Amino acid sequence: MPPCKSITIATLILLLFLLFSINFATAAASGAAHLESESESSNSDCEGRWIHIRKLPSRFNLDLLTNCSAYPIYDDFCPYLANHGLGHKTHNRSHNWYRTDPFMLELLFHRRILEYPCLTPDPSLAQAIFLPYYGAIDSLRYLYGPEVNSSADHGLSLYRFLQQDSPQIWSRYSGHDHFLVLARPAWDFSQPLSNDPLIWGTSFLELPEFYNITALTLESRAWPWQEHALPYPTSFHPPTLALLHSWIARVRRARRTTLMLFAGGGGVASAPNVRHSIRNECENSTAVGNDPTIGGQFKDCEIVDCSSGVCEHDPIRFMRSMLQSSFCLQPPGDTPTRRSTFDGIIAGCIPVFFEELSAKSQFGWHLPENQYGEFSVFIPKEEVVSKGLRITDVLKAIPAMEVRRMREKVIEMLPRIMYKRHGSSLGLRAEKDAFDLAVEGTLNKIRSRIEELTAVLR
Repeated sequence: MPPCKSITIATLILLLFLLFSINFATAAASGAAHLESESESSNSDCEGRWIHIRKLPSRFNLDLLTNCSAYPIYDDFCPYLANHGLGHKTHNRSHNWYRTDPFMLELLFHRRILEYPCLTPDPSLAQAIFLPYYGAIDSLRYLYGPEVNSSADHGLSLYRFLQQDSPQIWSRYSGHDHFLVLARPAWDFSQPLSNDPLIWGTSFLELPEFYNITALTLESRAWPWQEHALPYPTSFHPPTLALLHSWIARVRRARRTTLMLFAGGGGVASAPNVRHSIRNECENSTAVGNDPTIGGQFKDCEIVDCSSGVCEHDPIRFMRSMLQSSFCLQPPGDTPTRRSTFDGIIAGCIPVFFEELSAKSQFGWHLPENQYGEFSVFIPKEEVVSKGLRITDVLKAIPAMEVRRMREKVIEMLPRIMYKRHGSSLGLRAEKDAFDLAVEGTLNKIRSRIEELTAVLR
């Protein structure tokens, strides 16, 4: 095992502050929940929406952050712990923009749920039980290599704790009312228990012990009913309604001087795939001219090279180009989904998908499946790769009025896929964001499952 990297004094101070503030917020939330359950348990606003946060030993969450620079197969993620998982601001005067790592969603979600208005300290009154387990971070210690790989053990210590500590909470519905967040694609937790030799990933979602829980992941598989995908966190986290509206106004008035944009890596090898086709089409595009509808020059295609992860924590590299583009191309990569899909929506850039697993069959709580034709374009990747269909020809054939209508729909979707900053203003709290819709969807999913389970047992 490679030696651990040293932790700087600044990082240590950050971690101590993070541990203190999370614990303080937890205590405050617990106190507020106690008062609310005592005095407002009949409140119609919370009826059917009560959530109990299961108290877990810190080894399952906050302690894992103290090793932020010591996981040998993962980059040092200490800098991205700031602001409860939002990361540092992109610059000192920024109000909305942070260097957010999407894999910090577990921490971000944990901090936000402490502000949820319908918490109860009594699990017997709750419709759902939240497990504040940082499973994606914890998974890293099971993946050091074949000589020490213990992927099949990931999650077993959590299960033993749930069985031993207040076992009646788990046994009430055999875990059907429990949910957690796993801030990686579900594929990373889906290694079959029978695999020999072991491959990448742990077997957390393959353990029979956890078959009943609801797992909120950054990308779900097509068939397991217990999984549901959440939007990747972008770098945009407004704290007030005024700042959100100010950004939307900027998105709406942006001059779209580029027809289509691809922000990403890959596609440089000669092997045929959709990214290779996109690069070829863009690099061979020479169309530049004047467009009276935008009052200046336009171009067909632009590429923002995000190879080697250079764009991951630096929205400045791609956001300006997205604001200047009408369409953002979202080809699949190692997995079908992309964070860039949500970066593009934040910029009002109409997404272009090449397979349905990239979004349509993933994010139904946040991007309703029956509305995709209103805010996105679908071009089958086989048509592009095997049949030579030019993407620019498809996009240019869409009438200007239809493009404007689609962009307005994208802008309408924008608040649904962003994650507000914790402690946001009262006005902004009334605007449902990705977290709010995730909680709402989870409660509905669990409610439906419990009703089915109860009907069977009658």
